[in-house]
Amino acid sequence: MSGEPWQDLVDLGKLRAWMDARDLGGGPIENPTALAGGTQNILLRFERDSRSYVLRRSPRSPRGDGNATNRREARVLGALTGSDVPHPGLIAACSLTDVIGAAFYLMEPVKGFNATLALPPLHAGDGATRRRMGFALVDGALALGRFDYKAAGLEDFGKIDGFLERQVPRWRALLDSYRDYKDWPGPASIPGIATVANWLIGNTPPRFTPGLLHGDYHLANVMFCNDGPELAAIVDWELATIGDPLLDMGWVMATWPEPDGRSISGNPIEPWEGFPRIEELLAHYAAGSTRDTSYMRWYGVLGCYKLGIILEGTHARACAGVASKLTGDRLHGASVTLFQRALGWLERDKLI
Repeated sequence: MSGEPWQDLVDLGKLRAWMDARDLGGGPIENPTALAGGTQNILLRFERDSRSYVLRRSPRSPRGDGNATNRREARVLGALTGSDVPHPGLIAACSLTDVIGAAFYLMEPVKGFNATLALPPLHAGDGATRRRMGFALVDGALALGRFDYKAAGLEDFGKIDGFLERQVPRWRALLDSYRDYKDWPGPASIPGIATVANWLIGNTPPRFTPGLLHGDYHLANVMFCNDGPELAAIVDWELATIGDPLLDMGWVMATWPEPDGRSISGNPIEPWEGFPRIEELLAHYAAGSTRDTSYMRWYGVLGCYKLGIILEGTHARACAGVASKLTGDRLHGASVTLFQRALGWLERDKLI
């Protein structure tokens, strides 16, 4: 959640009037409480007329167009209503900025927990439950892949033509932009980055089946049920689009901890024993999907390439003195590890 005080960004009086006009309860807004989240958005939980709500809006100075992002999030959550994709239920959305100064939406609170923060006793005490949690993450991706985005009115929610071909140039352009940061040593500080890019370009899957993808699908962006291993909800939909849903599994491959629990992010889940290996997750996905999964190595390598470049951005900013050196060094190490993972796959499979 953003570090900004929510009181400066959510006028409860105006919110109450907006809710009154939509018959969303009556009386005062009670017990407003800021929630922690995986993004910089403002998340505010409150009660009104014996019903709980969570409000989501962008911070005061969002990256990019925070209003457009919130409108897209609300649209996709609304489209998912009634589907088997685990998601927070959309209650109502405001696309205008004249109520609280930004577009926002109200959603149902999720009854669940984020596994990357802590495991409750049930899950921490049983390796079999943790194993099923890993497969439940894959089941969420499978549900996304089955979702009929056309029937849900999301046909214009992304650009399908050339989707896979655009991936490497898009992220390479981001990498090139880091040259504007003084004292950044450049891409040569990441061994294998050119090899990975060239392999991706030369081995792009020839076709794909379009569908809805989350865009940032990994353990930190799902919530698990408190009473079992199933997913309670997939959260943080700001990067959702129509494209190739196999990219979500590629992101899982890139971010999944090592068998000993070591994590790319430096925030391991403890205990890790019991969680499936990457190969088991891929087999579970292939068994449950009608999509062509013969190119899954490509999607995993792309996930490493994309995330590695994103993380290197903080290192570049740190080199220029506009970000923490400690954080920059740590994320540079994570970027190097991601490219080592990608190269290791390619070398093991004799693809390079």
